[in-house]
Amino acid sequence: MLGAFLPYVFIASLALNKKKDNVFMWFVIKVILSAVMISSVSWLAGKKIGLAGFLTALPLTSILALAFSQVEYQDAKQSVHYAKSIFVAVPLSLSFFIPFLFAEKWSLGFWGSYLMGLVLLGASYFIHTKIIS
Repeated sequence: MLGAFLPYVFIASLALNKKKDNVFMWFVIKVILSAVMISSVSWLAGKKIGLAGFLTALPLTSILALAFSQVEYQDAKQSVHYAKSIFVAVPLSLSFFIPFLFAEKWSLGFWGSYLMGLVLLGASYFIHTKIIS
């Protein structure tokens, strides 16, 4: 469903990116593509939770952001550095889920787990900046 749509958006974005006066249109294309992907996976979560979980676990944001960045700025060195930063951040960002894993043991509800996960995510960002710099 979504796979058939992606090549057309990517080709359109390449064509639009060649003209600097189409910055807003490029932004709109990125927002629409991202929204379609997120909405599709969210909808799928109600139908096939296993498949939705697998698709959500894919680094879709990273895949899109790397491609968008390369198309927009045409800087391979920057894109490689960006990819390395993502590579370091992925395992650190999983700290968000730790409170959910221990929610029953620690008697945490959803929002307690969520807030604690955000705190851990903030700490992970600090660690990420130290590793990358």
